[in-house]
Amino acid sequence: MNYFSPANSALVLIDHQVGTMGLIKNHALETVRRNTLALARMAVILDMPVVLTSSQEDQFQGPLMKELEDILPHAHAARIKRAGVVNAWDDAAFAGAVRATGRSNLIMAGVTTDVCLVFPAISARSEGFGVQAVLDASGSPFGLSEEMARRRMELAGVILTATITVFAELAHDWSSKEGTQLQKLLLEEVLAEVLAGVIG
Repeated sequence: MNYFSPANSALVLIDHQVGTMGLIKNHALETVRRNTLALARMAVILDMPVVLTSSQEDQFQGPLMKELEDILPHAHAARIKRAGVVNAWDDAAFAGAVRATGRSNLIMAGVTTDVCLVFPAISARSEGFGVQAVLDASGSPFGLSEEMARRRMELAGVILTATITVFAELAHDWSSKEGTQLQKLLLEEVLAEVLAGVIG
């Protein structure tokens, strides 16, 4: 098993832009938003490198979510602003930024799954990176295209996962300092809706 840890992993968030986010129909938009921001905060807690990228910010896609700039100011300032290339891995600046993290494993999420995530995830995997695709911090406009993108990634060796599973794998031990912080973040962000339903 290729063990993902904070020391060997980087977080890669692709095209979480205010316009593109509105295309998501297979998940509640608020769920994807909360999970994406939870991943960003997780990276801060674990001191993991983060690569952000956007596509055509001056078009309907719009800017990245404002909260990403607040949580990850340095990564946001260094974000790779693509001119329109679909597979972010084909953008030399993006691929170079990912390689420059020095990490062998990538935790990736993208909007949309069926266009923005599937291709760079497969490309990174074919280059030898371990790749986990966080599906509840990603999303697609159509159920079929989401399903086909998932199948295609899995066939290429990409690990399909969810936010809570990533937290648990990287925490390794909930009783550690970082594990305690991640557990608190989970309760505040990812599990907030679930707990509200149970208590309510």
